[in-house]
Amino acid sequence: MRGDWMNKRSSFLRGSLILLFLTVLLVPLAPPAGAWEREPNSVFAERRAKLMAAVGAPVVIFGYTGHEEANPSYVFMQEENFYYLTGHNEEGAALLLVPESAEEKGWTGPREILYLPPRDLAQEKWNGARMGPDDPGIKEKTGFADVEVFTKLHDTLGGLAKNFPEIYTELPGHHSEGYPHAENWSKWVKDAAPQAAVKDVSSAVSTLRAIKSPGELALLTKAIEASIDAHFAAMKMMRSGLYEYQVAAKMVEIHSEAGCETEAYSPIVGSGINSTVLHYNKLDRKIDGGEIALLDVAGQYSGYAADITRTIPADGKYTPRQREIYEIVLGAQNAALAALKPGMMMGGKDSNSLQKIAMDYIDSHGKDKEGRSLGRYYIHGLSHHLGLNVHDPIGPSRPLEPGMVITIEPGIYIPEENLGVRIEDDVLITPTGYKLLTARLPRSPDEIEKIMADGKVEREKQRP
Repeated sequence: MRGDWMNKRSSFLRGSLILLFLTVLLVPLAPPAGAWEREPNSVFAERRAKLMAAVGAPVVIFGYTGHEEANPSYVFMQEENFYYLTGHNEEGAALLLVPESAEEKGWTGPREILYLPPRDLAQEKWNGARMGPDDPGIKEKTGFADVEVFTKLHDTLGGLAKNFPEIYTELPGHHSEGYPHAENWSKWVKDAAPQAAVKDVSSAVSTLRAIKSPGELALLTKAIEASIDAHFAAMKMMRSGLYEYQVAAKMVEIHSEAGCETEAYSPIVGSGINSTVLHYNKLDRKIDGGEIALLDVAGQYSGYAADITRTIPADGKYTPRQREIYEIVLGAQNAALAALKPGMMMGGKDSNSLQKIAMDYIDSHGKDKEGRSLGRYYIHGLSHHLGLNVHDPIGPSRPLEPGMVITIEPGIYIPEENLGVRIEDDVLITPTGYKLLTARLPRSPDEIEKIMADGKVEREKQRP
């Protein structure tokens, strides 16, 4: 659930120092995360070939430099499109792709070049070893037959521009991106190749990213499984008197123990009135008895983001009104899932719109205290894609296809009643329907109450 944020991940990196500090104070230190898992070089090479077939002109994409974020809690994460095409997760690199037609225009160089910065041995004493263009075995490690020092890229682009009127790179989008990565590097490209028209490659890459490879699905599954474990832990520990940050801290710990390198987005644990705030992340309120608690928390594993929400009763039992609203949201989710298959649209107002199906259900079930229908309290979209970004891009809008991974997340938020309910699950679109990737985490209120009751029994057994 994100709305207009750039993405939840960037919010976590900038906004959750307090949570991280409290995690250290309140829970034991988690063991180091597992090694970053990566798909084979052949998978990245296949993606680059598909991109060149779609674009047919030189493409240059830049990785992050490591200076995009000054927060000391920052964990380096590669620029998504660059990582998707290279699998390279170190700072200061660039990728150049040249079409087959270049040979006809006099190009004698390679068609794929990975550019790396030279090794800085003094800096590596602080940050660890990095790959360099002259390292033994660098071609085998990266999967590129040609690896050059970054400084050569400027002149190479200038040479290409003499024969190609267009060069593709990432151009700034219409959303705020924080550090202006695309703006800075697109200006750099225009300076290196002033005679060429610089065009945007982002949509072409996003179109490829929409369909997940088997390796991507495996990494997404690991992120989801870790996140499910964290939600189970939260259900078992939840009780009045806890602070929201204590619940979030436990979930973050579970993610870390499972090998997640960071959170997929800033953890949302909203109790009472905070359950009605879509992107609430202050986490500083004490949870009172009789309240609802909305938990939208998930981990990121080897770059891939899960996104899961459950809404649970603070003291283990839903009140009649809480259960009523919860079951309406669950009914809307089930209605959307029943219609989920290739060819459906996530949004819109046509009959094949999943958003419309969920809204129609909510608007025809239940009333507020003034007797009005509840559709006015469903204030966000039903779904978004998942992948390297918690709101993964897909290029131009299109119907659902097999291999896409999306969320299904209806919600009702009634501030006047201090009552917000969202249920969010992750699904894989299959040729005939869908696979619920979060099926292991119960959605029914009865099952949730049982888990919480079992957790209470376990806590009482552990008392001295």
